[in-house]
Amino acid sequence: MQDNQTLQSIRYQRGLLSILDQLQLPDESVYIPIHSVDDAWKAIHTMSIRGAPAIAVCGVLSLAVELHHSRSKLESIAAVQHFVTDQLNYLSTARPTAVNMAEAAATIIDYLIPLSDKQVDLSLYIDDLLDFMEKFLEHDLADNRSIGRYGAETIRNNNPSPQQLTVLTHCNTGSLATVGFGTALGVVRQLAANNDLKLVYFTETRPYNQGSRLTAYELVHDRIPHSMICDSMAGLLMRTQPIHAVVVGADCVTANGDTANKIGTYQLAILAKYHHIPFYIAAPTTSIDLTKKTGAEIVIEQRPSREMTTIKGINIAAEGVQVWNPAFDVTPAALITSIITEHGVFKPDELEEKLLSLQKKVST
Repeated sequence: MQDNQTLQSIRYQRGLLSILDQLQLPDESVYIPIHSVDDAWKAIHTMSIRGAPAIAVCGVLSLAVELHHSRSKLESIAAVQHFVTDQLNYLSTARPTAVNMAEAAATIIDYLIPLSDKQVDLSLYIDDLLDFMEKFLEHDLADNRSIGRYGAETIRNNNPSPQQLTVLTHCNTGSLATVGFGTALGVVRQLAANNDLKLVYFTETRPYNQGSRLTAYELVHDRIPHSMICDSMAGLLMRTQPIHAVVVGADCVTANGDTANKIGTYQLAILAKYHHIPFYIAAPTTSIDLTKKTGAEIVIEQRPSREMTTIKGINIAAEGVQVWNPAFDVTPAALITSIITEHGVFKPDELEEKLLSLQKKVST
């Protein structure tokens, strides 16, 4: 059994950042140092770190590390602002479907000018900016725990009988995809903590096997009752086993509730609809992009063919075969029962109105 530290996807203190290399899991738990924004870009792009919330926090903290070590080279507040803006825009290109990084970039960029209005000392300006970026770490963990509580409460309330519940999830949405606890897997963790969980089924999640490599790793570590299935088994599972809910994460949710998530999510939503099983999205509001009105506006990342044709470097397909390997699909809002956020649980058609109302309250 691994110690609890192995489930930290990110380790940080000012000037030092390392990430758990998820390409090595479950065989080895190896932390790799991130010295610069370029290191983080490569780690995100190659999926040494993945999961939309973890991508954003890793990106932001890599910039904090580089800013901390570069402060003597930056001669003015304007130079800091230019440096930070350029680096954030670069980080947002590493995996464009995962909207959290772009959201984090916009939040920090929006903070740069107001901060200069109240802090004119260059060194103190950098210190304040580092403090602001470091808060992304604690905010993510707090948001995940709120998502877990809201999600577990909702699923339990929708199944009022005293029996324990069986749920299905897809991909990895736990401590390895976030700073800690997780989104959809955080809901599962909370159900287990409440003694409401009988069993969680999870998919292997081809072609990158985030389920069999990473979700399995977490569930075994936490001793949560579980059973893994191949992606192609979900329909039969729903027809023959009592499944009380399907809960998955999100890389981008648009204003109308359409949701981009790991490839295979869309077909699970269709199957859940047919079998009358509630289908939930669990995601922080940083994954919600209200500037995109529908899922048609989401850019779907295409991944290398080797992810489908090889496993651990061993070829499993005919040489020269042509492949199509989108990393994500978009689930229409009509197939989604509710979206679980850190602020509550919303129907897709009320999401935009509720979030705008929350933003208005915060701004006032």
